[in-house]
Amino acid sequence: MSVRALVIDDSAYNRVTITRMLESDSRIKVVATAVNGEDGIKQAMKHRPDMITLDLEMPIMDGFAFLRWLMANLPTAVIVVSSRASDRSVFKALELGALDFIAKPGGRVSPRLEEIQRDLVTKVLEVTNVRLDNLRRRAEEVAEAPPLTAPEPQTCVGGIELVAIGCSTGGPPALQQLFQALPLLPVPFVVAQHMPPTFTRLFADRVNRLTAYNVREAVDGEVLEPGNVYVAPGGMQTEVRKNAEGMHVRVFPAGISELYAPSVDRLFRTASDAVGSALVAIILTGMGDDGATAIRDVKSRGGRTIAESSQTAIIFGMPGEAIKTGCIESILPLPEIPNAIHRLCIGPSPA
Repeated sequence: MSVRALVIDDSAYNRVTITRMLESDSRIKVVATAVNGEDGIKQAMKHRPDMITLDLEMPIMDGFAFLRWLMANLPTAVIVVSSRASDRSVFKALELGALDFIAKPGGRVSPRLEEIQRDLVTKVLEVTNVRLDNLRRRAEEVAEAPPLTAPEPQTCVGGIELVAIGCSTGGPPALQQLFQALPLLPVPFVVAQHMPPTFTRLFADRVNRLTAYNVREAVDGEVLEPGNVYVAPGGMQTEVRKNAEGMHVRVFPAGISELYAPSVDRLFRTASDAVGSALVAIILTGMGDDGATAIRDVKSRGGRTIAESSQTAIIFGMPGEAIKTGCIESILPLPEIPNAIHRLCIGPSPA
């Protein structure tokens, strides 16, 4: 396996450093670099790379304009390597079709840039699993999201008490699309999205503005309320507990040896312990197998299970591994998942 990469950044230091980091792995070859989006278009057309690392803040043509052109004309996997100054901007880039992002430590030009090497190389090597048609389609669907819908009844006749969702690469646009299409339901949602600290709060704030749901980053000890979405903080572990006062979340630092923080397996397992058959567990797009172990617990306790199908998943790793367990009840393309949740909680959607 060999990945051909294009590096786009207006800083010469960043271009050299990112190239060196990528080529530290013999499976990656940087075929060209570019100083802005306009130059990036020329290099992309000339070299047809397998993937592109992209800065967002550049003169002449910025990263957003480049992404719009790229997804319309030459769909290619893009990883945004963004400065902290543009934290909020990365979610707009994901909407436009970027696959994932990495934050530059220390700002736009920093000697600490090499701190991201391991994460960057891992994400670049993921591109061999990316479904580019799904990536382009997802960007179009998020851009054409339907208007917010009216609130639903205040009781859940289906007996569901909690919906837990796990995802990784490709997850932020998928989650935004899901909650924009989903009528306000009288159940709480807890989301474990693999994402660095700080970004989970910014992501929650964004989805809160764009949907009918009250979306926020989960806080330790917080009671789970219907119609609310709780996003597990990046770099932390989030669990669900139930006592006489109701359901609440526990949020605490991840262990050094834990691969995923937040962990979908941990969320699903504790949610299943808390509510048993009253749980809906959903696995969306993402690399790896997080969630596949605990989905067995959910199923054994009578919980309902859903996985995103390969028809829409940007990376089919997490849903694919969950499906292999034989414990997934429904395998659905993303646009059909909101109706499935609605049906489980309330009954069939109105025509």
